[in-house]
Amino acid sequence: VQLQASGGGLVQAGASLRLSCVGSGRTLSRDTIAWFRQAPGEEREFVAGIRSSDGHKYYADSVKGRFTISRDSAKNTVYLQMNSLKPEDTAVYYCALKIGSAILSSVRQEVTYDYWGQGTLVTVSS
Repeated sequence: VQLQASGGGLVQAGASLRLSCVGSGRTLSRDTIAWFRQAPGEEREFVAGIRSSDGHKYYADSVKGRFTISRDSAKNTVYLQMNSLKPEDTAVYYCALKIGSAILSSVRQEVTYDYWGQGTLVTVSS
């Protein structure tokens, strides 16, 4: 199983970016996919997730209303649309995969996930 994250870049505050996570070796729609991020000097934190069993979407409070996670089954890709970006969104963003459906209480936990992509850097300038 491989996950390839892309779409990061340098943008100004208020701009938008769309990150992509392309999977190989698994059908992503059957699994739970999440985005995490890690800012310099900080621990990695949950950003958003989509669960396979019911398609339910989960968001960190810090991004709710600004970020949207979605998937395109035909392309075996999960997206993270990021709008109204803020300097505090600056981080390396990782996509992660948990085989099958995660239980509700575990979606936001790093240890839940079996595979990780390499990360893509998002830098938001003020």
